[in-house]
Amino acid sequence: MSRVGKKPISIPAGVEVKIDGGFVVVKGPKGELRQQLHPRVTATIEAGQILIKVADESAKEDRALWGLFGSLIRNMVIGVTAGFSKKLEIIGVGFSATVSGKKLVLKVGFSHPVNYDIVDGIDIKTEGNAIIISGADKQLVGEVAAQIRKIKKPEPYKGKGIKYADEQIIRKAGKAAGSKE
Repeated sequence: MSRVGKKPISIPAGVEVKIDGGFVVVKGPKGELRQQLHPRVTATIEAGQILIKVADESAKEDRALWGLFGSLIRNMVIGVTAGFSKKLEIIGVGFSATVSGKKLVLKVGFSHPVNYDIVDGIDIKTEGNAIIISGADKQLVGEVAAQIRKIKKPEPYKGKGIKYADEQIIRKAGKAAGSKE
C-alpha cells in the first residue's frame, strides 16, 4: 500500500481546490496550478481534505500512481501557499548575473553575455553572486534552475561556473610537476 497516497491532503485557508474532468485545479495566493489525473486515479474533496484513490489497491502500478499523485497534489498545495525556490551561485572572477526585464543576463566567461528568457510563473532575483529562482510550480522551478546551471557547469579544477548553493564540487588535482628519474 502507498503510505504517501493514503494520507489526506489538508486544504489550508485561502486555497481553493476544484476537481473537474480529470483535472485537479489548485488556486491560492501565489497562483493557480493544474494537474491532469491518470485514468486509474481519482481524487475527491471531503471535509476540507483531498483524498486520492486508485482503481486497484493491490496492483503495483496503481500503488505507484497513488503515491505519485499524492506527492504532486501535495506539492501543488504547498506551491500556491508558500512557493518553492532554488538558489544558484556563480563562482569565477568577473562572472555576474543581472535581471533586465524578462531576461536574465549572465556574464560567465564567454566572449558575449548569455541571455536567458524568464519563463512565466517564475521569479528570478540576483543578490551578489547568487541567483534565486522562485515560483509556485516545483517542477518548473527545478527545470529552470537546471537550464541556468547548464549554461556554465562548474569545472572540476577551480570550481568556476554556476552551481547549486548546496552542491559540493569534487575537485581534481591540477598538473603536478613530474619527478625526474
